[in-house]
Amino acid sequence: MNSKENLLVMWLVWHFYYMPKFLFSIWKNYLYFSLDFFSAPLLLATLFSPWRKYRWTYPRGFSIGEYFNTFVSNVFSRLIGALCRLVLVVLGLAGQFLVLMLGALALVLWFALPLIWIALLIILIYGYPI
Repeated sequence: MNSKENLLVMWLVWHFYYMPKFLFSIWKNYLYFSLDFFSAPLLLATLFSPWRKYRWTYPRGFSIGEYFNTFVSNVFSRLIGALCRLVLVVLGLAGQFLVLMLGALALVLWFALPLIWIALLIILIYGYPI
């Protein structure tokens, strides 16, 4: 910006160009952080991995009961892991949605801030119209 420009023009350029650009970059960083914090891509990639790596080994001899018991235990371990991971993915999506809505609200409030100041000044000068 040129220092010889009008102060009002400089403020308008800063308020409606530079600062929204900066707010978008902050908003993008919060969205990336929220995605990384809940590890949604990793949780989806390992959705059916056993819970806490609990895995039972199959017996060496031939025993239908032992094979069935081991199979059911491994399936339950994977189902518990999938359920816990799905809960975390849903919480992550809710967090993403919350960050998305709060960022949009922040931008709307930033653009409305001059109008809010003008309305407050009018109320201060002329009193609250009833």
